[in-house]
Amino acid sequence: MYSNLFSAQSVQDLMTVLPSLPFAIWETFYVTVVSTALSLVLGLPLGVLLVAGEKNGVLPLPRWLMQVINVIINLLRSIPFLILMIMVFPLSRLIGTAVGTTATIVPLVAAAFPFVARLVESSLREVDGNIIEAAQSMGATPMQIICKVMIPESVPSLIQNVTISLTTILGYSAMSGIIGGGGLGKIAIDYGYYRYKYLVMLVAAVGAAVSKRGHLAQQAVRQAFEALIPSSVPFGFRRREFPPPIFHLDISPEIVYDIRGCKGI
Repeated sequence: MYSNLFSAQSVQDLMTVLPSLPFAIWETFYVTVVSTALSLVLGLPLGVLLVAGEKNGVLPLPRWLMQVINVIINLLRSIPFLILMIMVFPLSRLIGTAVGTTATIVPLVAAAFPFVARLVESSLREVDGNIIEAAQSMGATPMQIICKVMIPESVPSLIQNVTISLTTILGYSAMSGIIGGGGLGKIAIDYGYYRYKYLVMLVAAVGAAVSKRGHLAQQAVRQAFEALIPSSVPFGFRRREFPPPIFHLDISPEIVYDIRGCKGI
């Protein structure tokens, strides 16, 4: 298989393909970023609902609704990606075509947002329950607890999990080359699998591996979260952001009301 990997013909084939590599890298970047963003738009609210909508959550939802959400998420997560790509062809045609780089965003989002929802759920469950109870005792509404306590307090874990989602979607994007999606995956499949030009496939695989460098993705995700949630460093909030409580305590005004100081209550 690799006996003639660096033969003159293989090198010539690689030089022929090299001009198309920059555009393939751009297509991979475009599909990955857009799919990750759309997955977050769908997965983040679902992950919040899975935690806040529980029986003892800050915003309890009907039991049947929670069961429906869990069934849909578990069902989509259990379908192999290659089969899911074919199943969502009708949805892909709604944007014009079921083949091409843009068309692969639909199956990527369908495969990724349930995964993102579970990751967001696990991040929110790491928030200290004492912080949430302290916010409730101070008169915070459910939306204030979600937006100003649960999400900011779980930002470090969310950054790590979003990075995992980003690299997972990048791996999925390589498989989308089977249905005509562009990017490095298409080059690897077209030249490596169909034409047996393994040197080209190896270069495309190395390019995809380099683009999945975790610390660069994590840094980009952290900067995005800090831009969206400026108060996330330091994570937490102060009491003056909420309506006055229904009770009054005669406490010295020098005391700073901060949620982090209420963990022992």
